Amino acid sequence: MPEFILQGAVSLPQKQIDYSKELNQEQLDVVLHGEGPSLVLAGAGSGKTRTLVYRVAYLIEHGIDPSRILLLTFTNKAASEMLTRVQELTGSDAKGIWSGTFHSVANRMLRMHLSAIGAPSFTILDQEDSRTLVKSVMKELKIDPKARRFPSPNVVQGLLSYQRNTLSSIQEAIEMRAANFEDCSSDIEEIGRIYDRRKQDARCMDFDDLLRAWSDLLDSEQGKSITQRFQYLLVDEYQDTNALQASIVSRLGKAHSNVLVVGDDAQSIYAFRGADVKNILQFPKEWPDAKVFKLVTNYRSTQDILDVANTSLSHNTKQFKKDLLGVRDREVKPCIVPATTTRQEAQYIAEQILEYRSKGVALQNMAVLFRSAAHSQALEFELMKRDIPYEVRGGFKFFARAHIKDILSYLRVIENVRDESAWLRILQMESGIGSQGATTIVRMITVYDELDRVLNDENAVSVSSRSSMGWGACRGVLRHVSQGNPRPSEMISRIIETGYSDTLEREYPDWKDRLQDLEALEQFSDSYDDLTSFLADISLYDSVTAVRERGAPPQDELLILSTIHQAKGLEWDTVFIIRANDDAFPSKYAVEEHEIEEERRLFYVAVTRAKRRLFITYPLTGGFDAMTFCRPSMFLEELPRHLFETMELREAKSTLNRWQNEDRGEEVIQLDKYGERLRRIEPASSKRVSGTATVWKKR
Repeated sequence: MPEFILQGAVSLPQKQIDYSKELNQEQLDVVLHGEGPSLVLAGAGSGKTRTLVYRVAYLIEHGIDPSRILLLTFTNKAASEMLTRVQELTGSDAKGIWSGTFHSVANRMLRMHLSAIGAPSFTILDQEDSRTLVKSVMKELKIDPKARRFPSPNVVQGLLSYQRNTLSSIQEAIEMRAANFEDCSSDIEEIGRIYDRRKQDARCMDFDDLLRAWSDLLDSEQGKSITQRFQYLLVDEYQDTNALQASIVSRLGKAHSNVLVVGDDAQSIYAFRGADVKNILQFPKEWPDAKVFKLVTNYRSTQDILDVANTSLSHNTKQFKKDLLGVRDREVKPCIVPATTTRQEAQYIAEQILEYRSKGVALQNMAVLFRSAAHSQALEFELMKRDIPYEVRGGFKFFARAHIKDILSYLRVIENVRDESAWLRILQMESGIGSQGATTIVRMITVYDELDRVLNDENAVSVSSRSSMGWGACRGVLRHVSQGNPRPSEMISRIIETGYSDTLEREYPDWKDRLQDLEALEQFSDSYDDLTSFLADISLYDSVTAVRERGAPPQDELLILSTIHQAKGLEWDTVFIIRANDDAFPSKYAVEEHEIEEERRLFYVAVTRAKRRLFITYPLTGGFDAMTFCRPSMFLEELPRHLFETMELREAKSTLNRWQNEDRGEEVIQLDKYGERLRRIEPASSKRVSGTATVWKKR
């Protein structure tokens, strides 16, 4: 019997597990030899959850009291699923195991030691509660973000959270996450102090306080007994831990040194939340006696796909070197597809999706992934046109996003001065105008038929002194935007330049991503000459979306559109990665901030979501139909050509006879002028058909 069962042994369960039969050799090594500090580098699709489950089962089977095992995960769902599987394996009651997220375990631990933290009890503030309290503190300090250049309560809350989780100062947090607000640091520090005091007075904790209080508890007199309690500590997704979480893990593991962390440095993609890849990279230095295990057998993807992932990641310098080896047979090489425009890119993807669905691949087994939610807009239009039902993960559908609706509201009042809902939206973005003030102003505006009268007649609208500055600013924006009968794209550009970009930065922690959405909207609008048709098409899009969603198919019958961050941990039979251009993927902001290695890890995550087929597409020109040349992503240019097939898309107004002579043996899809498929035509046919067509072939 292993030595460790002498500490806290319990009676053995009846069920015996044949580990050598259930696990591959890599997994088996972890389960049998994971004593002491251990780092398990679990590559994508390598069965890390299975390995953790069997390790816990092994401990219980060999006499370890479940209550002396602590399993930390990043979702309560993951913890619950692991416990269920452990119980199924061992045939014993595994409920005694301490398991859950860092925050849920912290909450449980703190409530067991209320006297040590100096509180008879406490309540937990959710994100909305925390934001409301920060807003109240800012009001107490008479800070109005609309009246001066100052971050919103939402952004301030994010900065306070980032500072605590990264164990940094407010000044450092601002430098890393919101450098343009450095001059506000002293005010934000004061907000943080009052915010903490008011929580303490109210006996409340936010999510960050749970971890901070747990960390303080480990430094108290009770800390030693807490660390002694847990003989075995297992941590999932260690690459996603922040500095505060890593410090908690370090102290919890010191008593017995049985700390086993599982993760993949290659999938560390959440730095914007405070996660630090250095935690996993430096684990062997923190624990000099640590064993390092590698799980590199991949059960998800074909080796052709894994070759792309391995080769791409080899360009990172800060990593544990490991190449994934697939057990699936090779099928088809991943495909690179340059398209002329984003419209053609979307047409090609929609066509492929319809083709694979006709061959029996369900929509829920296909996914389109993108670096930024802004990249989905052209494809969403194409899917709507072809009646392909889809679900967007990682955000709202394009025209339902708050900042998009803000911009469209400015355009709507220019188009229709009596558009009450649009006026209410834009007025309340201004300083000094609340809901009641906006309603009062709108009642005066909507008696007029001409915007010019509202904007230029000082007597047209009478406002209170409190609202006068905001009303003047709103009029100034609208005058500038509408001057000279500009096209819709120019109007959008003027709104952004006239101050809306500052509004984004003030209101949203992810303002850079939202600014990319607006750039995508501007590019899309460039194909319209007049505002009326532009707004009409968007309204029809929204109307059709609403009707379809009321009668939408079940969730498991929808194509998945997702940001790559939201797709981590998931897998699909067929995956399309779109907008693989420089300045799009990698993000231009990541390039500016020298975060290329994390962007490459993000590319690796995207590639390894695919099981059988992988398509990577990019437009050669910018915008919806713009003629700005775009380079392919540096991540594609780093890869040797032999890893891919390359598709060539061409559009022309000609006859199929002529194409048959040029491209004999190809398959041709005939499209109408809107890109709708009419029928599939074999090149050998002698029939001549005129029109616009898309031709694709392998180079």
